[in-house]
Amino acid sequence: MSARTTLVFSDDVLAELSRERYDHPDPHVQRRMEVLWLIGHGETQVRAGELAGVSKATVARHIALFRREGPDGLRRLGWHKPESELERHRTTLENEFRERPPHTVAEAADRIRELTGLRRGETQVRKFLKKTRLETPSRGGGPFAAEKDGRGARGNAGRFPA
Repeated sequence: MSARTTLVFSDDVLAELSRERYDHPDPHVQRRMEVLWLIGHGETQVRAGELAGVSKATVARHIALFRREGPDGLRRLGWHKPESELERHRTTLENEFRERPPHTVAEAADRIRELTGLRRGETQVRKFLKKTRLETPSRGGGPFAAEKDGRGARGNAGRFPA
């Protein structure tokens, strides 16, 4: 195990940390900058973590990132948001469901499997339909039943005076 070296910051780096701990648009980056700025001004790692409201392990990760990549590494956020495989087929599915609206979520799931080969549960299908702004099928008919018969969303709008 190698000996730990003291972090030494140039005046330029300290100025950059100072500026971006308030000015950077992402609060996670601001906090990273704050931790390193505090350490650069003589605070211990433990105290810098307490002042910034992060754990010792988080302080250690910020320091390791700074040592590897400098201030640019502190700015980079590696968020990974998985995308549903259904998104690749979104256009096809939207067109299909607009032409022939499914009457139930189960029917929509079956048609998705037929068209794409992807087997998805009703909860995932319901989320996909909602995300694509296709109404979720309900018990009272297909998602576009109100559009087809012209009665509006409540089914009897316009029939009775208000």
